[in-house]
Amino acid sequence: MPNDLSPTARALRALEILQTRPGTTADELAVRLGVTERAARRYVGILREAGIPVASARGPHGGYRLGRGTRLPPVHFTQAEALGLVMAVLSGQPAAADPDDLVGTALGRVVKALPEGVGRQAALLREYAAAAPDPYAAHPDPAVTSSLVEAVANRRRVLVTYRSEAGNAWEEEVDPWSLVVRHGRWYLLCHSHRADAIRTYRVDRIGAVRPTGHGFEAPRDFDPVAVLEENLGIGWAFATRVVFEAPLTEVAPWVRPPMGRLEPLGDGCVLVGSTRNPDMYAQEWLARVPYAFRVEGGQELRAAAAALAARFTAAVTDPP
Repeated sequence: MPNDLSPTARALRALEILQTRPGTTADELAVRLGVTERAARRYVGILREAGIPVASARGPHGGYRLGRGTRLPPVHFTQAEALGLVMAVLSGQPAAADPDDLVGTALGRVVKALPEGVGRQAALLREYAAAAPDPYAAHPDPAVTSSLVEAVANRRRVLVTYRSEAGNAWEEEVDPWSLVVRHGRWYLLCHSHRADAIRTYRVDRIGAVRPTGHGFEAPRDFDPVAVLEENLGIGWAFATRVVFEAPLTEVAPWVRPPMGRLEPLGDGCVLVGSTRNPDMYAQEWLARVPYAFRVEGGQELRAAAAALAARFTAAVTDPP
């Protein structure tokens, strides 16, 4: 939660939390707002001063609850906010330009609900802006995503049914730590009890989510994006090992985290990881590194690098 929100904005956020989670205690509200417990009580006071009935009760089943029939106030957008929303939706899901698309339908309702002065530009942007589909993007099932978000928020272990790219399917028990969106794809970052290790699973390949009666504790102060990037290069079918003749500090900016772990080695450095696609690893990742390197392993990556070198050699060889 950004620290620069106004008291009114935080009070409205508190109202949303109490509406979706009746019985939220003051300390729970403080955690979700990113403030002290005293500040959380102050935002509840702001709601009461605005005429919104917020009841409180003590005991194991206590907490704050909204009075029956309480409704959220209408949402107001500035023109810049409305345009930014439409642009973000079209960037993330180009199909939203189609009114028949699920997200497109929701976006259309939001645009229609905007005041004329604000909504006109948003409607024009949606009508006349074209978005090319991202061939690598994948859109998971909203119901599956919602179940995972609930499990992450409540720190509840779940059973997930997963289907790999090769078509293999299995069910396993996981502790869902976080959901991360990376280059148009949604990933579940979790601890797999089957493998007893960190795993990153594509959410669009999760077919079902079933709750269990177990809770879990997520790692403290971890960066979900950094952990995901680090683990994307681990556990694939083909091992990789590439030795560079340049210092680690010079090579590091050219190495993407999914390529593996970069370590110092003498006057140079070594990149150790794994991949499911040796051809892509050689052609798209290694070929762009502007330093001399030697592919020491594995066999599949060496073959892919040799094939790439032969192609380029043939491209500059004069015909007989």
